[in-house]
Amino acid sequence: MTNRPARLYSRDMAPRFARLLRDSRAALLTMLGVLTVIWAVQVANWLDDYRLSYEYGMSSGRLDELPDLLTMPFLHFGWDHIEANSWPLFAFGFLAAYRGMKRFLLATALIVVSSGLTVWWFERPDAVTAGASGVVYGYFGYVVLRGVFDRNLADTVIGVVVAALYSYLLLGVLPGAQGVSWLGHLGGLAGGLLGAWLLRDRRPRRAPDTPAAAAAGPGTAPGSPASALLKELDDLGI
Repeated sequence: MTNRPARLYSRDMAPRFARLLRDSRAALLTMLGVLTVIWAVQVANWLDDYRLSYEYGMSSGRLDELPDLLTMPFLHFGWDHIEANSWPLFAFGFLAAYRGMKRFLLATALIVVSSGLTVWWFERPDAVTAGASGVVYGYFGYVVLRGVFDRNLADTVIGVVVAALYSYLLLGVLPGAQGVSWLGHLGGLAGGLLGAWLLRDRRPRRAPDTPAAAAAGPGTAPGSPASALLKELDDLGI
């Protein structure tokens, strides 16, 4: 009897940890790949006197400029620009992706479109906007709220920590900052917050006395220590 909860824990939790490790590895490789592409584009852009940024960055008001919302996040206007975006893009992107690539890709698409459309619709016509900062703000908003909408304690704690450490980013969505696309930031943040809600986990939470708990075997009846442990770990999102 004393060893049964340990065996239950291993049998039930091993697939979850394996899935988490697999998704985390995919998230890490994905973000490293994205940064590699962005930095490769930056080198080519720098060698060409940043002509790519001006040709494929976002300008407002013209229908033929709309496809540039897809290229805008890969282009920057200088080394300081790309360096400032790279670390938060990697960190927030990894946190947005480590629980599954499908939701991450859908959230990314929503963020890119919302950031680009906001710039295209509201920015002055003579401005050209480029950079990954709109995506950074989108991932920030997505990570902060995802745990709340998913009812996932682990992601909620991560969101609180990220919000506390990077709350100063919210200054970047306020009008008036020179040389900063606050509209791109605002659109990206709105897309991330919306994505956290639209892509929330809609599956019902498992209670200790569900068939899943009963299937765990003898010695794990509702209310038993093993059943309570599994419920706590499930609430943590593990």
